[in-house]
Amino acid sequence: MCKIRANFLAGFLPPETGAEFLGYLGKATLETLAIATAGLALAFLLAVPLAYLASGAGREAPTLNPVTRALLTILRGIPELVWALIFVRVFGLGPAAGVLALGLTYGGMLAKVYAEILESGDTRPARAILEAGAGRVQAMLYGLLPGSAQELTSYTVYRWECAVRASVVMGFVGAGGLGQLMDQAMKMLNGGEASSILLTFLALVLAADSFSGFLRRQVGNAGTHGRVAGVGAGSAAFIGLLGMVVAASFSYLDLGLAALFSRESAGLIGDFLRAFFPPDLSSGWLSKAAYGTVETLAISAIGTLLAVVGGFALALPASGRYGAIALQGARFVLNALRSVPELVWATLTALSVGLGPFAGVLALALHTSGVLGRLFAEALQNAPTPPRDALLDAGARPAGAFLYGTLPEVTPQLIAYTLYRWEMNIRMAAILGFVGAGGLGQLLYFELSLFHYAQACTVIAAMLLLSIAVDAASAAIRRRML
Repeated sequence: MCKIRANFLAGFLPPETGAEFLGYLGKATLETLAIATAGLALAFLLAVPLAYLASGAGREAPTLNPVTRALLTILRGIPELVWALIFVRVFGLGPAAGVLALGLTYGGMLAKVYAEILESGDTRPARAILEAGAGRVQAMLYGLLPGSAQELTSYTVYRWECAVRASVVMGFVGAGGLGQLMDQAMKMLNGGEASSILLTFLALVLAADSFSGFLRRQVGNAGTHGRVAGVGAGSAAFIGLLGMVVAASFSYLDLGLAALFSRESAGLIGDFLRAFFPPDLSSGWLSKAAYGTVETLAISAIGTLLAVVGGFALALPASGRYGAIALQGARFVLNALRSVPELVWATLTALSVGLGPFAGVLALALHTSGVLGRLFAEALQNAPTPPRDALLDAGARPAGAFLYGTLPEVTPQLIAYTLYRWEMNIRMAAILGFVGAGGLGQLLYFELSLFHYAQACTVIAAMLLLSIAVDAASAAIRRRML
């Protein structure tokens, strides 16, 4: 087995460049972008009414708030990969499962953040409109929305960037795109194809990052400079272009939406979901679910700690401390590490070190090193210089000035970044098991593969409870740090 793994990893070079394979690769890349765009469009359609119901802004008696917020917790608490796996079981392999999964999970995320943005904005215009006798819809449209439009748009663009990454990952359970092509290459131990797909991952994610950043800067500039002549026409043109891109995405995927949302499909989904209830609450199975939860937490904690060490080591040259060449090299490594999704790293590490939680730890450590390294480098670059300069003027060495002048200034920020990523890694560790990297994900994948739906329901409930607990703990920690 070790020899097979070594041969596979050695086979990554040279990458596959055959014309037939590149044709498949191009099609899968376009499919990934279309899944992300169509999925986010569906999420937006779901998020707008849910955000309206969840928001307490402009409402005297928010009776629907608790019900709607509970629904949002369920939608975003269950990872999109789990939704994708369920939809693959119902509708079969293909992009339809990915689009629906993104629509549900990201619909919950968008609605929650939209509601929070509306509630945190200036409510005086909305109150004035309500006092003039208008309804709540008019108050939100003309009182709250204009002041929050920039922030709402910026967050939506950021979520599209995240959707591109997610659409890659969901392919590992058969939901189309580059992930499905990568999964096939891995199962066939075709290292050359896997290498070409991996390079395409990097290029696609970096391009999505750059394009998303460009759009957010444009939104920010429009908000900074205010409404000037021509902005309204430009916004209308942009919305029209966006509508064409969304329509083209649905057309390219050829999902057959009428069939997906038909009464027959609803019946299939209902029959499938009924098989999950009642969940298995036997003591033996609850013990297994509890062990999977503890293993998930351990994977996330150890992976994050390793990432702190690796990320900080790369952040030092990436902050410019060792010259321009070291800076560019470190930034390239950081971009490469964070551009590869955790599930892809988990697939590679599982092939390298074998199935189990250690593969999950390594996958989280590699990806998170790239994320934290970039954040740590920015914090070091922006650190106040007077404490360091005072120590240098007093005769201290550069290392001492850094340890006692710069580092104390940025330590709270570094801790905040670490806690935030640990929160994200707990959720990710829960699904790394889909490729054999331990935790709750591996338990869920096995039970679904064996059609043990009652046991799978218990595992999904454990994932949901873990997500709720992480949200509550994270909010409590942030309140203490403020």
